[in-house]
Amino acid sequence: MTTTAPTASATAAPVADSRALGLAHYAARGLLEHVLARHGITFQGQVALRAAVTAEAPRTPDALVAQVRGALKADPAEVRGTLDGLLAGGLLVADGAHLLPTDAGRELLAAVGAETAPITARVWGGIPPEDLAAAGRVLALVAGRADAELAALTA
Repeated sequence: MTTTAPTASATAAPVADSRALGLAHYAARGLLEHVLARHGITFQGQVALRAAVTAEAPRTPDALVAQVRGALKADPAEVRGTLDGLLAGGLLVADGAHLLPTDAGRELLAAVGAETAPITARVWGGIPPEDLAAAGRVLALVAGRADAELAALTA
């Protein structure tokens, strides 16, 4: 019986690049969107609702649009449509110039969080803390550079 040593490509760690980042993002987002669909909310809707729920002070529609646009690089008109849907669905309510999350909106986010927590634990569990720290530093650097490039392209 003969054995062969693994080749360098079989044992080398994968290189982090745009493709690897995108595949990881879409894999994780797919899990979240599966849960969100059961609750009747879109990914963008969840991002907008979370922005309203976690805000330190009440946010205007324009401030929420800017925050979601900054996070998702989404079209402002599309984000406004998402906010309209959250209002119509009773997940946000207008209070003067501000949009506030309703109890139903807070409950929806809590339910999604409870449902995704065990999935998240399985996906991220067992990754050494130092690897997570290194990945976090790299991802923050890449996001900052990509944001700067996009700003230059749209200036």
